[in-house]
Amino acid sequence: MAAPLATEQPTINRAWEAFVAHVPTILLIWLATAVLTGVGVAIYSVMALVGIGLSGGNADGTSATLALGLGQLGQLPFTILTSLVSVLFVAVPALYYERGEVISVQVAFAALLQRPLRYLLAGVLFTLVATLGFLFCILPGVVVALITPVYVNRIFLTDAPITDVFAASFQTLYRSEQGRTYVLLEILTWLLVLLFSVCTCGLGALLAVPVSAFYLQNAAYHKGLIR
Repeated sequence: MAAPLATEQPTINRAWEAFVAHVPTILLIWLATAVLTGVGVAIYSVMALVGIGLSGGNADGTSATLALGLGQLGQLPFTILTSLVSVLFVAVPALYYERGEVISVQVAFAALLQRPLRYLLAGVLFTLVATLGFLFCILPGVVVALITPVYVNRIFLTDAPITDVFAASFQTLYRSEQGRTYVLLEILTWLLVLLFSVCTCGLGALLAVPVSAFYLQNAAYHKGLIR
């Protein structure tokens, strides 16, 4: 049962207030994401430089090619961890509106570590389907990406099988009038986030992304897409 505040009329002010209450948590998520990404890139770069060095500066040499492959393998665990941590940008608002209380850093990461395999597999399924969608004229990938708020909510807050959650999230958004209205709202929100981020040279994304996550999660509850 969601908290009463989840079904209130969503507004930018409410989303901003929710974000401000979660600044320590969101800040650590950003930091953890940046550190993991940086470490992964550093490992890849070091391996690439070593390979090129062993090839006498020839980037097309066998040693360089092998090093690049090993570098990608070394980077892979950090890419996976980055994906797991970054999903908290959506999961924290979901937990907040479900429980009706501020989600601390400890609570957020405890939730993530409670069922990491489930979240990893859910991410793999989502990424594969979205990637295939983007390969087929882009639009199908966008259609899949738009289920993110509802999909993540159900993955974190229910025990339903991952494939069932994916199918149910898709049906919720595209087989009901409320769902289609929500999709339009989501697209508009994404465009505003993109515009704000571009106008601030990317720095605005630090605020716009989490604020939009709170807003869209609240909107999903308000429209009855998540119960």
